Amino acid sequence: MIQNHSQASTLHSANRWCQTSPIHFLQRLASAGLASLAVFFLQNLWITPLRADASDRPNIILVMADDMGWGQTGYYNHPILKTPNLDEMSASGLRLDRFYAGAPVCSPTRASVMTGRTNDRTGVESHGYALRRQEKTLPQALRKAGYVTGHFGKWHLNGHRGPGAPIFASDDHNPGEFGFDQWVSTSNFFDRNPILSRAGKFEEFEGDSSEIAIDEALKFIRRQSKVAQPFFAVVWYGSPHSPFVADGSDKGEFNELKPDHQNHYGELVAMDRSIGTLRRELRQLTIADNTIVWFCSDNGGLAQFGPETVGGLRGFKGSVFEGGLRVPAIIEWPAKIQPRVSNYPACTTDMFATISDIVGLDSAARILPQDGTSLVPLFTEEISSRASPLGFRYQGKIALVDNGWKILSEKYDKGKFELYNLANDPNETTDLAQSEPGQFARMKELVVQWNESVSNSFSGLDYPEKAVSASEPESKSWYDTPEYAPFLDEWKLRPEYSKYIK
Repeated sequence: MIQNHSQASTLHSANRWCQTSPIHFLQRLASAGLASLAVFFLQNLWITPLRADASDRPNIILVMADDMGWGQTGYYNHPILKTPNLDEMSASGLRLDRFYAGAPVCSPTRASVMTGRTNDRTGVESHGYALRRQEKTLPQALRKAGYVTGHFGKWHLNGHRGPGAPIFASDDHNPGEFGFDQWVSTSNFFDRNPILSRAGKFEEFEGDSSEIAIDEALKFIRRQSKVAQPFFAVVWYGSPHSPFVADGSDKGEFNELKPDHQNHYGELVAMDRSIGTLRRELRQLTIADNTIVWFCSDNGGLAQFGPETVGGLRGFKGSVFEGGLRVPAIIEWPAKIQPRVSNYPACTTDMFATISDIVGLDSAARILPQDGTSLVPLFTEEISSRASPLGFRYQGKIALVDNGWKILSEKYDKGKFELYNLANDPNETTDLAQSEPGQFARMKELVVQWNESVSNSFSGLDYPEKAVSASEPESKSWYDTPEYAPFLDEWKLRPEYSKYIK
């Protein structure tokens, strides 16, 4: 029995903590010295936590832009681009102002979403590398938990370089092989009037690529909304990646820009409109309240664009400076998340852990070590600091973010590192490696340890076999493979393929 006002007040606080996640609740009890209350609370007063039970699991939609920079939104006051639908989503959800792509290019970030692990652990060293089949993926785990899963748009985890080509059903790295029940996909970026693959059947579409991807996802969502089974939908856009092709009405606001830049921003206009279509349809289907929509980009913005794409940050796509890694991100879940802006450092590697926490996935569904952590506690209150650093490794470049501090090297094998205080210097203008020797030594030790762990994973030590399967394919251009040879004469006249197919 609660004996006094002080205990009652404490229990009220614990009750509030419990509504974040069971793990976070127990951590808060322990840190407050309230272990004696834990048994009483769990046995008598456990209220419904944020984690959903089997009968009320949320639908989950992951939406990812392709090459959209951190600064390319209306809510970040871009000087010419308007994104009214993203702005509305931002005002209705949790806006993550320090959200990082798993890597500064596309395929590696997609691998981090699928596995909760940094890209090199999974074998996806760069764009056009295959995700190892020895990895355990988020759609596989959700399918085992009773979800129907669908992928729509860009895949880029089957080891093929070059512009997006429809994927064969016989491709042993197609989306279905990694846990998607349904898929309408292409190997890489895709633009207007694309050819996509519906589970191996090639289909030619008409219109803007972003709107096509959302339309296909909505067919899947409408079917699932009629039954009691929750769904997991991944919509990976091909915009605003090159080649830049926008409808005339979408690029009309950008007449002062160069033609490529007009089309680039026009693609973002269409992409934003498609997000509005998705959100509006979820409301019409009366499933919006219990549907999580998580939007982000796959890497930082493109260089040499006017106006610039990264909101004043340093670096662009391909760089481990902030402009290459930090991307726009919003999580909308009306039933559970109150509108708020957070500066907590988070990453695409956190998606698997967060969804696992919400749904209650078995811990065996993930391969260790994991680089992500659950963001569920962040849904209800700001967290002062992140317990585990965020690491990034790409093509000889490395970076590690530990809350306000960041260490990086553009040439890791040369042993030269730079240190930045992101809390005071988010644009990374002043290297503090010499003036902050204590922090520099601490951060260098952390990044060296993390890099060693990633190298062990890359060599296959995380798998039961303690080795990488010899059957994993090498990265290659799809148009140089015999499977696609019968299509080349026809496809070489298409604008997205013409400069690649000789």
